[in-house]
Amino acid sequence: MDLAVERVDVWAAPIQDRPGALAELLKTLHRVGADLQFIIARRAPDKPGTGVVFVTPLQGDREIRAASQSGFNVTQSLHSIRIMGQDKAGIVAELTQALAEGGINLRGLAATVIGSQFVAYVGVDSLDDTNKVIDILARA
Repeated sequence: MDLAVERVDVWAAPIQDRPGALAELLKTLHRVGADLQFIIARRAPDKPGTGVVFVTPLQGDREIRAASQSGFNVTQSLHSIRIMGQDKAGIVAELTQALAEGGINLRGLAATVIGSQFVAYVGVDSLDDTNKVIDILARA
């Protein structure tokens, strides 16, 4: 498989569970030039009235400063890898099979197709697992 595989930092921030809370945070990042490639937002079922948003990438001092002031931090417990390549039927099944055979237990996965390309974000539990994923996919 001809893949682009890269470790990425994921930033997380708490949000209030109310209309406009997510828009406010994203607008703050946009104002300083952040060009986000991936965003996930969800409610926090264990904390009623709150949620969490995950974004990547944040680059440069200006973006990082604005993100930090808005409550974002690099997640220390979520190690992520971005995988991009030519889309074909079953590609994510192939990727997850290769990772399973390599002993990788996924913490999470999100994938989509845009035109003829796919992009997937894989979450694992440790930096060691991140390096293993990169190695496994380099050989796939």
